[in-house]
Amino acid sequence: MKDEQVRWLSADEIGQRVRPGELDPQSVVDAHLDAIERHDPRIHAYIYVDRAARGQRDHYGGVTLAVKDSQPVAGMPYTYATPSWRHRIAAEDAVPVALARRSGVVVLGKTNLPELAASIGTTNTMFPPTQNPWREGFTPGGSSGGSAAAVAAGMCTFALGGDTGGSIRIPASCCGVVGLRPTPDRVASEEVDATVLQSRGPLARTVNDARVLFGLMTDTQPKQAGLDRRTRFIGMACSGADQACEAACRRAARALEQAGHNVEEINWNPQPVTEGYAVVRRASMASFPADLSTFGPGIQKLAAEGRSLTAMDYFHAFESATDAANRAVGVPVQTRYDFLLTPTLGLLPMHIDSVVQFVLPVGFAPVPAVSIPAGLHDGLPVGVQLVGRFAQEYELLEFAERLEKMPGFGFQRPPGLD
Repeated sequence: MKDEQVRWLSADEIGQRVRPGELDPQSVVDAHLDAIERHDPRIHAYIYVDRAARGQRDHYGGVTLAVKDSQPVAGMPYTYATPSWRHRIAAEDAVPVALARRSGVVVLGKTNLPELAASIGTTNTMFPPTQNPWREGFTPGGSSGGSAAAVAAGMCTFALGGDTGGSIRIPASCCGVVGLRPTPDRVASEEVDATVLQSRGPLARTVNDARVLFGLMTDTQPKQAGLDRRTRFIGMACSGADQACEAACRRAARALEQAGHNVEEINWNPQPVTEGYAVVRRASMASFPADLSTFGPGIQKLAAEGRSLTAMDYFHAFESATDAANRAVGVPVQTRYDFLLTPTLGLLPMHIDSVVQFVLPVGFAPVPAVSIPAGLHDGLPVGVQLVGRFAQEYELLEFAERLEKMPGFGFQRPPGLD
């Protein structure tokens, strides 16, 4: 098998060929390192690459992982894209990284992000801006933009991201890959999270790869029962999205209806959540244990505003946003609908220098959500979001995989990367 084919293999395909000796695990690692060498000088997905990475014959030997630089990997930079931590090196792996390594997964390096993961683009003052693999000069989204770009460009098998206000799902939509935001705290974190909204999760080219990485990170497995063919009741919201994003969502709704499911349009008002998140975000920036003077101007302003907040300011904002999110998302998906369907970002990928309404309400509701590639518009990816019930990631992924397999959905390779 040629290197160009090897680098696009799924985790299961790699494991199934490596375990009986049909495929050398190092050949997969080398194929990804070669892709990084050829394509990352243009894309800038990675801020650090382990050129000496070695694959071992194991259950997932040869499968490669890229890790967002907001999560520690032993011996690698851990900068959070802020000058305060420019020279910081992690002493230990994050828990999900350590768990993935146990099955032979190889960590290739750390991926780019905006400073303190505080933007829906991927630019900072330390590293070159990450380009969208689909079109140079366009953002890959953020804040897990480096991870999504690395996956889309075939520079790893899958990647780790983090999502508070959409930071996995937004870049998944912008880069045309799958991005899962698990229920908060389903994936362990050593980091103190002032917002209690942070969720770590996978970015992958297929729903099954997202399932594999989620299982490895949580040391869990899906139930072994047969495929659930029950008719599902789905609430759909897409008003206010860009025309192309609304069209993709309605196309997904029609595909699900044609498959026998019931879809009902619902109201969606993100404004109360957006207003509350503005306060929570400022408090989060102020909570970082770093020198405020070293932050970029935008982060300095947010952190300074965060430090002027009172406890009651934070409490009222969080309470208001959570109440609105639970009314819009949490209660409907727990009591009336099996899943919710929306556009992911509601916008097409934008110019980098230009830098929400569907991802934020889900962020304040304790439920999982996944972004699925839903085709292209004018040569740029569009994503749709499926929202599931509390801690039912495997059920959500199983249903998402059905949509992924329908015509017009699922990963496509960006041009010019072979």
